[in-house]
Amino acid sequence: MTDDFTADATQPTPAGRRKWRPAMLWLFAGFAVFAYVFDQLTKLWVTSTMTEGERIPVLPPLLHWYYIRNSGAAFSIGENVTWIFTIVMAAVSVAILFQLRKLGSAWWALSLGLLLGGALGNLTDRLFREPSFAMGHVVDFIQLPNFAIFNIADSAVVSGVVIICLLTLRGVGMDGTRHVAAPKPAKDAKPAEPASGTTGEPSGE
Repeated sequence: MTDDFTADATQPTPAGRRKWRPAMLWLFAGFAVFAYVFDQLTKLWVTSTMTEGERIPVLPPLLHWYYIRNSGAAFSIGENVTWIFTIVMAAVSVAILFQLRKLGSAWWALSLGLLLGGALGNLTDRLFREPSFAMGHVVDFIQLPNFAIFNIADSAVVSGVVIICLLTLRGVGMDGTRHVAAPKPAKDAKPAEPASGTTGEPSGE
């Protein structure tokens, strides 16, 4: 995967960008499918092998599996407004798909793929799990010390957002170009003197 964090500021040619874009779309799709399938398989495993409220030590005291159903957003935020998060996740998924026409960066493909896969993973729970359509409770099961219980979809969403923040801070655009700010002139720099023989007045020619 190309390291866009260190990409130069040279703009790719349109022809090169057209050749590069299909590869980025496949990369994006691969990460999105991976995040979604991994999330759904782990939730299927939890719901079929554990009872709600059961807690299993994995690497105590660091890691436990703790099966709960969450009506709120990621990390149990906003448990009383489930339907709002259903709409938000659907809107985020659509917005990501609309941005794909600009995609030309492997790192952006990774981040958007993780973001979409995670959003769709939790959206699937919202739509099809109990208690009702669009009001379903998300399966959470990963418990760390002094931290909220979460799932693979939550991890994918947070990872995608973190990568997007880093790309934005480093000026890496979604098309793969890096935007570098023009250097500011030094405060003590002296103005350039006119070349010898010129006075700055009209020559009269």
